[in-house]
Amino acid sequence: MKKIGLYFGTFNPIHIGHLSIANHMAEFSDLDEIWMVVTPHNPFKKKSTLLDNHHRYEMVYRATETYPKLKPSDIEFGLVQPNYTINTLIYLQEKYPNDSFNLIMGEDNLKGFHKWKNYDVILENHHIYVYPRIALGQVETQFTDHPKIHRVTAPIMEISSTFIRKSISEGKNIKPLLPHDVWQYIDEMNFYQ
Repeated sequence: MKKIGLYFGTFNPIHIGHLSIANHMAEFSDLDEIWMVVTPHNPFKKKSTLLDNHHRYEMVYRATETYPKLKPSDIEFGLVQPNYTINTLIYLQEKYPNDSFNLIMGEDNLKGFHKWKNYDVILENHHIYVYPRIALGQVETQFTDHPKIHRVTAPIMEISSTFIRKSISEGKNIKPLLPHDVWQYIDEMNFYQ
């Protein structure tokens, strides 16, 4: 049985912060693989600066190619939108019954986890791996010492995709914040200009 960590994100674009956290989870926790799950564009939300699903998947693919424990995943592209994490977990568990699926989330998301659809069912059937974030507010006491919530002391990465998009549109050189192949793709395609 493989223990798979699911790291959800729009990855618009994927940057070295995402990659560092995913790799840290793969190397310093008991997870065997990390699937970088590209969340599709929500049809009920304004399009804004979100690139098409296949472009964001391509960037994640390029970013993770040389990391054997990190896998790009487009599993949510085929699911009914708007989608909830619980539905993805049920789908994956049915499709891969011999593997266990676990959530990876930042401390900031854990603070709002009690508002997630069926969060109690998620906790009953899955483990959650939490990486530190600088964020305001308190984690609900029910999650503080929960046996299925594991805190991983990963490096704190406060890089945002929003900052990267804005910087690119202003003509700034932000190459060090992106995996090389991702930077090349963005540059070739003139994204976020």
